[in-house]
Amino acid sequence: MTAFAHSAPCWVDVQLADLEAGKRFYGGLFGWTFHAGDGMPFADAYAEDGSLVAALAAKRDGRMPTTWGVYFSTEDVRASVAAVRAAGGQIITDPVHAGDAGTVALAVDPGGAVFGLWQPGRRAGFEKQNEPGSFCWTEVHTREPERVDPFYAAVFGFHGTDLDDASSGETSASETGIGFRMWSPAGTEPGPDTAIGGRSVITDAFPAMMPSHFLVYFAVADCDATARDTLRLGGRVIEEPFDIPYGRMAVLQDDQGALFAVLQPAGALPGHD
Repeated sequence: MTAFAHSAPCWVDVQLADLEAGKRFYGGLFGWTFHAGDGMPFADAYAEDGSLVAALAAKRDGRMPTTWGVYFSTEDVRASVAAVRAAGGQIITDPVHAGDAGTVALAVDPGGAVFGLWQPGRRAGFEKQNEPGSFCWTEVHTREPERVDPFYAAVFGFHGTDLDDASSGETSASETGIGFRMWSPAGTEPGPDTAIGGRSVITDAFPAMMPSHFLVYFAVADCDATARDTLRLGGRVIEEPFDIPYGRMAVLQDDQGALFAVLQPAGALPGHD
């Protein structure tokens, strides 16, 4: 079982109205295959080499958002839940056992972005990352960095490294002029070499109804080809491929409305020399 450090992103899943359509889209885009027990409202996703990389889940309620979610590893989910509440966040779902796989809780930060907490049992999380067809990065997009930054420092012990667009290229093309913060885990020297995620800012350039959210990134071998495949499969290209210091990225939307990003790495990713 792959081990994850406390506070590291360890799992991603997407909530969809049509699970079978989701299998067709992501199978066609990333080459994933799927497995689920008979009648189960979810499907584990496997990369071409058989590594577990994500899951697709059928929404229990049509009013739920169609979105990708990220989960952070914790050695004690109840202690993490208490830390969320103490730091000004809220708990959406109290800790619940996911069979013998682990224990999960859902939380929301002071700016309204939802994330998961995962205490591993039999399953630590995804079995591969930073390779084509697997998770490689996540960042929270918020309108309230002054509330969100101390929250994640208190809950996960993240140290922030503030980068501007000119030096980092980490923010999207539509956020020019807005700073970006990289997160490094407690006990590490803050900076790109140790970063495991980040925080960006939603500005007035975005629609007023856009909520705070986590954006999940997947590594790909060819960013431009992935953007074209997204269109072919019925999805949308929200931000056309563009270059950043860590490679070439695009922001995409699947055919049911879930937003995600892809990155074609140009060398080592943040936190992965």
